[in-house]
Amino acid sequence: MQPDESLKVLIVEDDMIISMLLERMISKMGYEVVEKATTGQKAISLAQKHEPDIILMDIQLKDNIDGIAAMQQIRKSSEVPVIYITGNSCPSYKERAQETGYTDFLVKPIELDDLEASIQKANKQ
Repeated sequence: MQPDESLKVLIVEDDMIISMLLERMISKMGYEVVEKATTGQKAISLAQKHEPDIILMDIQLKDNIDGIAAMQQIRKSSEVPVIYITGNSCPSYKERAQETGYTDFLVKPIELDDLEASIQKANKQ
């Protein structure tokens, strides 16, 4: 599958090193990172502002709104595919995340191939 040059990705990650790594992976795949957020509140406003094609969402963020709660808010106005990227594989997170209809649930550290497969899956939805 050829990369869709117009595919816009919003990265929501509070760890700056991981955020930069994800941005580099997205760029390497030929996609555009429209913006990055470190908080749930910022993720909600950026999702409305940019209307991304895919959101890469960390679960534990820097404010009182975690990634799942942020996606629940975003779902009120958008069906954008979401790929959760988390350091916590706790089953309760995965159960809560299912309510948002995620495309994939990746546990850190993630590999380029895994992320690319998830994005291709999201792009087919």
